[in-house]
Amino acid sequence: MTLPPPVPQVPPRGAPQGAYFDGDTPVPRDAELRVDGPAAMLDISLGGSGAPDLRWPLDQIRLLEDTAGKEGVVLRWAADPLARLHLHDISVLKHMPHLSRPTPPNGRGRLAAWAFAAIAAVAVQIGVLVPLLADRLATFVPPAGERALGEATFDQIRQALAGTGLPPLPLCEGEEGLAALEQMLVTLGVERGTDQAVQVFVLDHEMVNAFALPGGYVVFFRGMIDAAESANEIAAVLAHEVGHVENRDPTRHALRSAGSIGILGLLFGDFAGGAAVLFLTEQLISASYSQGAETGADDFAYTMLENADVSPAALGDIFERLRDEYGDAEGIVSHFVSHPTLSSRISAARDAAREGVQYRDAISEDAWAALKAVCD
Repeated sequence: MTLPPPVPQVPPRGAPQGAYFDGDTPVPRDAELRVDGPAAMLDISLGGSGAPDLRWPLDQIRLLEDTAGKEGVVLRWAADPLARLHLHDISVLKHMPHLSRPTPPNGRGRLAAWAFAAIAAVAVQIGVLVPLLADRLATFVPPAGERALGEATFDQIRQALAGTGLPPLPLCEGEEGLAALEQMLVTLGVERGTDQAVQVFVLDHEMVNAFALPGGYVVFFRGMIDAAESANEIAAVLAHEVGHVENRDPTRHALRSAGSIGILGLLFGDFAGGAAVLFLTEQLISASYSQGAETGADDFAYTMLENADVSPAALGDIFERLRDEYGDAEGIVSHFVSHPTLSSRISAARDAAREGVQYRDAISEDAWAALKAVCD
């Protein structure tokens, strides 16, 4: 008896090798898997479609702990932090080389771009917008408000330089020395006897410096007077600081510093109290005006000294001593510092003095001796 040939059997459809959760809905979808070796991809077919619905790069698949305590493993794709693939057949794991490797942060380039943009925005605010706004606001500050700002800042500076818990840095109050300063102001033709008149103070501190504050305050440190070798050198520095007052540079600078403190406070939290005082104190004492403001104050001093029949070269003399003591900014660096180089200022001061002219002293020798002893 001849048997009929066997009827070909269609292989039954294979059982799903896993369950896929898209992260948006709690309903799993049957997943059939195939490893595409040449492309290094895991093809995932959902719902028995046969064609791959998803393709996960093998080197970007990570293994998660099965928190439910069930059999099988849970996988995720580094680029899709919400989706999960629950495997019933773990034989495909051998094709995934970095299952246990930590996933690098997603979007590092975008994060770096945002960080750079934030830093650039702060730099633009502090370096461009705040100065522009300060320059405009300075013209609207009334004299009384400017004087009050200068007085309050002067008190803060005295306290900050003295230290916490100590009395404010003392003023030098030698009557004859202060009278010599007043005589020097008269010689230079500085307006006197008004509410807006320039006031000059000497602080008993060894720092070699002088600076101007809003409201017509000009402050010398004892160290500056000790370092000067003639009354004309002090007169030249005084004329320079009066130039800053006339141009309202201290008010602009104070507003810029206050604006910068406000921005830093928003970024780093409360930037008030002692930290703000110390920051503002350093900013105002250093008087880091722009090169244009410094050149303008120098030019003002040359004119004032010339009109008073005092040699403008005296400003160059004390600058030369400072350069010999503390050095100078040369080369390309000089284009990025706030002050012009001392060498250029020395040359400009000496060029401003007329050759062959017999200049006079700003005050008498006795008055100069009294000024040198103003802190005794």
